[in-house]
Amino acid sequence: MDVNVLHARLAALFSSEELKLDEPLSAHTTFRVGGPADFFVEPHSTEQIQAAVNAAREAGAPWHVIGQGSNLLVADEGLRGLVICLRERFSAITVEGCTLTAQAGATNKEVARAACEAGLTGYEFASGIPGSIGGAAYMNAGAYDGEFKDVASTLTCLDQGGQVIAVNAADAGFGYRTSAMQDRGWLVLAATLQLSPAEPNRIAERIADLTARRSAKQPLDLGSAGSTFKRPAGHYAAQLIDEAGLRGYRVGDAMVSTKHTGFVVNVGHATASQVLQVIRDVTDQVQAASGVRLEPEVRMWGFAGIDER
Repeated sequence: MDVNVLHARLAALFSSEELKLDEPLSAHTTFRVGGPADFFVEPHSTEQIQAAVNAAREAGAPWHVIGQGSNLLVADEGLRGLVICLRERFSAITVEGCTLTAQAGATNKEVARAACEAGLTGYEFASGIPGSIGGAAYMNAGAYDGEFKDVASTLTCLDQGGQVIAVNAADAGFGYRTSAMQDRGWLVLAATLQLSPAEPNRIAERIADLTARRSAKQPLDLGSAGSTFKRPAGHYAAQLIDEAGLRGYRVGDAMVSTKHTGFVVNVGHATASQVLQVIRDVTDQVQAASGVRLEPEVRMWGFAGIDER
């Protein structure tokens, strides 16, 4: 990696507000852990995103994309190369008829609210998912019997060659917490949803009900990445963890939530290595107790010996 080349290219593309050096990723992840990124940029256009990716490639540098930093565990050592953050500067939402289009940085909450204000139903299920619509498309996010694939129409992506392409939902390869974008390493730039007309008050009531249910059951007051483990076939991860006697299991300030055992939470000043150790211990002990091996849902970046997803 040629750091000087990358720095020069990025400095020419981004303002001092948009480009940061050695930026602590603990400030940009919902787990509130993670070391520094060598270079951290917040683009405001598709052209800037393309240029940033090209700059990283030309400098031989790895690059990662984050949104709200949910569903993500970054190593204490941080990430080498470039981190592209798609957030407020790339979060426009437009509505036309029964279709809603949102740039990748728009939060699920913002998209659900915009749909509600337009009298469009279908995205309420995602209103409390602590991430962006780009991440929701990338992993086919779901909750309360709804999934992203249920409302997706088309996606705008950046492919491995740096070209902007349109992907129809039928070709997006949506599965349980996966997609063709994830498999192929495509960056989601925007998503268009096909929604249905409904009374805004009814939509708002549904969002309020789901928010209350989520608040009652999940440890929203603590740092976490959301559900830590995927649902194993024929089982519930939280139930298996509870039955293995792991409620409240702790390594340092990383702990299995006492409110919802499907969550590993940061109860103070946890490190990424502590969180990872809890995940590994839970995986091993649940397998020993039940014969079921849990698979993490959370993505892990920067750890030696772990394939990044």
